[in-house]
Amino acid sequence: MKSDRLLSVLLLLQTRGRVPARELAERLDVSVRTIYRDIEALSGAGVPVYAERGRHGGITLLPGYRTDVTGLTADESRALFILAAQGAHAALGLDSAIGSALRKVMAALPAPHRPAAELTSRRILVESSRWMGPPPREIDVSALQDAVFADRRLRIRYRHSGADAPRTYTVDPYGLVCKAGVWYLVADRRAVPRLFRADRMHAATVTGAPVERRQGVELADAWAVLKRQVEERPGGIAVTARVRRSRFDLFLRMCGASLTEHPEDDGTGDWITVRLGYGGLGAARSLAPFADHVQVLDPPEVRAELARCAAAITALYAGTDGARP
Repeated sequence: MKSDRLLSVLLLLQTRGRVPARELAERLDVSVRTIYRDIEALSGAGVPVYAERGRHGGITLLPGYRTDVTGLTADESRALFILAAQGAHAALGLDSAIGSALRKVMAALPAPHRPAAELTSRRILVESSRWMGPPPREIDVSALQDAVFADRRLRIRYRHSGADAPRTYTVDPYGLVCKAGVWYLVADRRAVPRLFRADRMHAATVTGAPVERRQGVELADAWAVLKRQVEERPGGIAVTARVRRSRFDLFLRMCGASLTEHPEDDGTGDWITVRLGYGGLGAARSLAPFADHVQVLDPPEVRAELARCAAAITALYAGTDGARP
């Protein structure tokens, strides 16, 4: 709608200051000619907006002009209150700030939209932790946050998975990512992108040295590279197995992340065929708790590893390994 686009132009100019007409056109997916018509409409409505010609020109507002109009639609209002339920604000120390901000937004909303926005906060709850996961650990990301916003290097003590002791690194942070309730620091170490889980950090200190990021690389770019590396990790073991239909939902919840393709299921029979990928034989042992509800068909080395695992459990509880209560 034209009214929404006019408000978008106004809010962009308030936020950005001088903006080239071509950039406004690209952001709003219209032609440059349409942008100039919108500027004429805003000017006719009393908004002090004008165009400056030249190499460094653009569309701008008269200095000091502000509007308190939010222009939020009903759906946009609901979206804000759902965002407030995401739970990331507590770790960042912004719980009180988000509450205060939403109260201000509520006061500024058009009266017809207020009941829907208020109802959303009572009817939608977002829980980031997974079922049957470990108890959430309190994470202090204040030092990480300080380094990210101050553009300073970080010195961290970090324990890798499976390591006995933490190691010390000096890194150049891009930012923080909260994925499925887990906080990660995205940073360069010696100009190479690295991913660090916040709950494995034993210490984090902001240094006085300015950050040295790779030119032109933003947080989203570095995160995309690291995410792809995790999801497309080469090598490993390809496993073909079948799962009893009665346990398939539980299997998906516990092992769904290891699936490499959509399960083969024609809707009949007691078994569903799945294909999975594991980094090694030890990781494939995660199938052992399903006992006879999961049968590995291939490769033979995984079948042998699970057989050894079952024999070890049998020996342990039969007392044949020499252990005593």
